[in-house]
Amino acid sequence: MKKTFCGVLVFCMAAYGIFAQTAGVIRELTGNVELKTAGSPVFIAARAGDEIEMNTIVSTGFKSTAVIETGDTLITVRPLTRLTLAENLNVNLQAGRVKVDANPKAGTKANYTVQSSGATALVQGTSFEFDAHNIKMNEGTAVFRGISGPAAIVKTGGENFIGADGRPSESAVCSLMPSVPGGGRGGSGGGQQAAGGGGGSCCD
Repeated sequence: MKKTFCGVLVFCMAAYGIFAQTAGVIRELTGNVELKTAGSPVFIAARAGDEIEMNTIVSTGFKSTAVIETGDTLITVRPLTRLTLAENLNVNLQAGRVKVDANPKAGTKANYTVQSSGATALVQGTSFEFDAHNIKMNEGTAVFRGISGPAAIVKTGGENFIGADGRPSESAVCSLMPSVPGGGRGGSGGGQQAAGGGGGSCCD
């Protein structure tokens, strides 16, 4: 009896360990989507239904996308994007653009940390887009900071970008990288100012 119980206990612990390392599941994909697990030297082709372990790199090719479900959140990975998923809805974006949509349970709030080499966004909300230097809040609030200077608060409907000085812009005008490569975008380190664009401070 003791041996049987121990065997069941070990099996449950092993199963829990595998589950605990899962960051999400690929629900949809188009085109060339690849995965590289932590410690692996190569990328492998992804398929719908694949589970993504913690710290796995997700890479999309030209005209390729993936929709990753993690808990009650969907992360749409745009073309030419590379990112890593970690615990507690932390997304490390190496290149490209993502769109995040959450459907939290009643009485709870969705919280995320999305970071790149030049910007970090602490988000409390249900829908936003991020492309390493620019952020657009469809619904919610983000504390958006660069590699220097103070942070900016970006609220529902607001946008901001990291300028060449490594600081968030004081205006709410920016241009996110297009969903499909081929369009132009702002200069290095910042978004494009719209012609005649205004917009109040993101800290208002």
